[in-house]
Amino acid sequence: MRSRTHASEIRIRPSTHVRRVGERPASRRRESAHVGHHVDRMESMPPGKKRALVTGAGGFIGHHLVSYLRRQGYWVRGADLRHPEFRPTEADEFVLADLREPGVAEKVVEGVDEVYSLAADMGGMGFISANHATIMKNNSLIDLNTLEAARKARVNRFFYASSACVYPAYRQNITEVVGLREEDAYPAAPEDGYGWEKLNTEHLCSYYREEYGLPVRVARLHNVYGPYCTYDGGREKSPAALARKAALAEPGGRMEIWGDGMQTRSYCYVDDCVEGIHRLTRSDFPGPVNLGTERLIAINDLARMLLEIAGKPGVTLEHRPGPQGVRGRNSDNALLRAELGWEPSTPLETGMAATYHWIRSDIERRAGTVQAASEIVRVGDPGA
Repeated sequence: MRSRTHASEIRIRPSTHVRRVGERPASRRRESAHVGHHVDRMESMPPGKKRALVTGAGGFIGHHLVSYLRRQGYWVRGADLRHPEFRPTEADEFVLADLREPGVAEKVVEGVDEVYSLAADMGGMGFISANHATIMKNNSLIDLNTLEAARKARVNRFFYASSACVYPAYRQNITEVVGLREEDAYPAAPEDGYGWEKLNTEHLCSYYREEYGLPVRVARLHNVYGPYCTYDGGREKSPAALARKAALAEPGGRMEIWGDGMQTRSYCYVDDCVEGIHRLTRSDFPGPVNLGTERLIAINDLARMLLEIAGKPGVTLEHRPGPQGVRGRNSDNALLRAELGWEPSTPLETGMAATYHWIRSDIERRAGTVQAASEIVRVGDPGA
């Protein structure tokens, strides 16, 4: 494992405290975020190195992408409203910034060669289905401001993280779905506001490429999972939610599943995802292109896989009403293979095992921290 580095930190001078819908209380975050229009300082960049900006670097995929780019020899600036939750960033420089403000986005993009635009307000189905307006408003501002800042800075390459959520619900209404090809996004009918905004920004990216010459690359990410993902609080995706439930399940007990569990998905391990992002960005193909796997699995079967990994085969699946998303979704990787000569290769069992064991260990770490704090309180209680 790469040794941890400590990024130099830049703060945006505070004017307003911003907290996203569904955000965890301050006591569970590493750092609260403030917004404003002035950056205290920007670190000097070493000559001769490729310089990259990763927006959304405090999030799951962005955090992994920062580490990947560092291993590729990049000087990396990360930007987000907050630091990564579970471990320190490996970015050379980390900017606490709200990209909904145009002046902030311009300052953050300053001096870099490549921009990887991953910042977004998003979460699992429960969050996405309940916050259409908030998500569309926030993400539209973030994406427009980042694109415009990159245009003004004349960056060499720009990557935009789109989503499989752009695909229409009418193509995903059965469990045994055919893999979605890129052209299947039309006629357009995404299921939710998150998908509509992503599809709209795909068009915006193409217009910036055609009219301004901005070298944009677009990938549609399919259900990315892996260690250091959000696994509770309402923003977690299905693999993380199921891994958490498997870790907490009692032997012979029950594990809750939303819906009948027959809904199907394909999943992409985060290491494959960030490699694919970099490969696409360095290629001559603009996209959009699917970035996922073609292995379809039902939620029930994924839950059983995780219970087997956890060593809890006697747990019963209990189905309850809840947000389920589309009935089935799978990726068609023909275009990805044709253009990049590559596709994700991590077996689902391998990736899920790594994800489960990390989530279980973090749950145990949290429980130990709470227990230790409780012991300290009891020892220090005069009435004990």
